[in-house]
Amino acid sequence: MKNKIFLLGLVAVLFACNQTEKKQVDTKDSTKKSSAVTVNNVEIKDAKKATIFAAYLTLKDALVQTNVAETAAAAKKLQPLLAEYEGCEKNAIMAGEIAKSDNIEVQRATFTNLSTDLIALLKNAELTTGTIYVQHCPMANKGDGGDWLSASKEIRNPYYGDKMLNCGSVVEEINSK
Repeated sequence: MKNKIFLLGLVAVLFACNQTEKKQVDTKDSTKKSSAVTVNNVEIKDAKKATIFAAYLTLKDALVQTNVAETAAAAKKLQPLLAEYEGCEKNAIMAGEIAKSDNIEVQRATFTNLSTDLIALLKNAELTTGTIYVQHCPMANKGDGGDWLSASKEIRNPYYGDKMLNCGSVVEEINSK
């Protein structure tokens, strides 16, 4: 059973946001200023990914606070950003489901799937500075566990809020190259 869950998770990560890595020769003038965008000490070269990451962090923080209204509002702001990013249309639907829900448990369950896809998206992001942390709570989702992204190494659990604020660990770091 665990192998099936692992395989399903692996397939989800591989197909998240339908991202394909394109190799190309950089012919830009290196004297030009960077177009990177900084979010909480993390600088992401792709401005759209940076904006998505910033909106995602707002959503995560609202879940940490166990605030249904703020969570819905944050998801509503994230939804069009995902809809406009090619390949993330299904993620926009998930954000819409979070925005429409008035149940924190439903919001958190949907956040799990959204996080899985956005982790895959941001693993392919070109970070100029900083680190994005992939964090994990083994108790989330009735013991199935749940991951999320953070701009801080400090654990602030969006699945349990103040009930288990520091439950979890950093399982991966996405670093600048």
